[in-house]
Amino acid sequence: MSTGHSMNVPNSLTILRILLIPVFIGFLIYERYNHALVVILIAGLTDALDGTIARVTNQRTKLGAYLDPLADKLLLTSGFVTLSVLHLVPLWVAILVVSRDLILLTGALLSRFTDSSLDMSPTFIGKGTTLLQLLYIILIIIVTSRHLERQLLQPLLYLMVFLTVSSGLHYLYRGVTHLNTREA
Repeated sequence: MSTGHSMNVPNSLTILRILLIPVFIGFLIYERYNHALVVILIAGLTDALDGTIARVTNQRTKLGAYLDPLADKLLLTSGFVTLSVLHLVPLWVAILVVSRDLILLTGALLSRFTDSSLDMSPTFIGKGTTLLQLLYIILIIIVTSRHLERQLLQPLLYLMVFLTVSSGLHYLYRGVTHLNTREA
């Protein structure tokens, strides 16, 4: 991981993603669904670009390692909360997504404050969960803007919920296993 300038192109893209969140939420609240869709697609593009640029140009930084997953969590959490307030996503889904992320954040903070060397790197199932959550939000916006029936997305909703719970349990298992082996 590079220790050079923290404010490089990948980190700038990540900060742009964070700055797009209130714009995205505003468009949702004012029922400008097509605008909200464009903003979340741009945010998704910055997510793909920042990681790719960081790897290809060897511009990975400690700041980026923290900011990138934080930006993802902020975007997805605020999206689910807003969509549930607008009654476009069931409230229990927003509670599930937010609870999982709060548990992961608590684990990360505990790891940091206890000087534990807990591996907080994203797993395949965690990345899959993030992708499905983003896809679900995008499709809910498309379905809503086109006045289609949201029930069409029910299978994706249940798959996303299953992965959200599974990845949360997997990260929890990794953390508990790490703590148990550390104490042994």
